[in-house]
Amino acid sequence: MIPFALTQGGKATVVDGVVEAQGGIITKLLQIGLPWVGAGAAVTLGHVVWGCDQQCLDSTREHERVHVRQYERWGPLFIPLYLAASAVAALRGLDPYRDNPFEREAFEVSE
Repeated sequence: MIPFALTQGGKATVVDGVVEAQGGIITKLLQIGLPWVGAGAAVTLGHVVWGCDQQCLDSTREHERVHVRQYERWGPLFIPLYLAASAVAALRGLDPYRDNPFEREAFEVSE
């Protein structure tokens, strides 16, 4: 993931044991976003956080660290559980992002 982040002018640093990558192609991918969320400032993939830029990484650090801990807790089940929680929320007519329990936990810490 790190070499990918460094393409097209991206850079990576380690902050409190978590790799934070920003810029370059990472910014472009985050601006495209995910179908159920849209564009975003940052996303967590295990112990790696991708952010559009340093300001995004700084402002989302607490939120994204919750996701790092969720990855540690759930391991390889995290992504399927996260996606299933979004699907259940959507099927119930709720917001698949904001009403996802993994996101609610992260927002409780960061808002």
